[in-house]
Amino acid sequence: MTTKKWVRLFFTTLFIGGFVTAVVSFFVKPESYTAYLDPFNMWEIFGAIIWFMAMGFTFSVISQMGFFAYLMLNQLGLAMFRSMWNPIQVFLILFTLFDLVYFRYIGAEGNVSLFPYVITALVIFVYGLAVSYVKAKETSQKAFVPALFFMVVITVIEWVPGLRTNDPDWILLMIAALLASNTYQLLILHRLVKTDEDQAETAKQS
Repeated sequence: MTTKKWVRLFFTTLFIGGFVTAVVSFFVKPESYTAYLDPFNMWEIFGAIIWFMAMGFTFSVISQMGFFAYLMLNQLGLAMFRSMWNPIQVFLILFTLFDLVYFRYIGAEGNVSLFPYVITALVIFVYGLAVSYVKAKETSQKAFVPALFFMVVITVIEWVPGLRTNDPDWILLMIAALLASNTYQLLILHRLVKTDEDQAETAKQS
């Protein structure tokens, strides 16, 4: 992976995080825009979009830190646990989903329903399955469990600051940016690496 490609990956992921956050903000924080519709104030609306994009950039940076941390963690896990690394990742996926439901539920104030917490965990799991399926199809079946681990466990860890706010709007804004950024990084990495390998092979043959 060349420095140029790392830089491109960083800024592309940064833009994706900012763009997704800005788009989602129209649905979860409409009051941030409607307040400036009557009378219409274009600059205030533009300022709100820029502010949400800036927050998305922050979420994207968190996503990228988690992604690079996972790349190192995966190599360390393979070196230490070898064939046991996949079962360990499966266990951590299940534990994370349980934690996302149970500990958030018992930490909630008042008489709340368990259903929203179950749905949240289920959506993240199903989305992670879909992305992992694509990753495995484009690379190899061995990539499925690591991809699912990244999309579930690492994403939830990255999401912790948002969960601690207990603000549904910011929780949704952050998870949307994290999922988009993590998906892009996971699915683009092997393409970038493959390009480097192809170029190296061509150089050897020339």
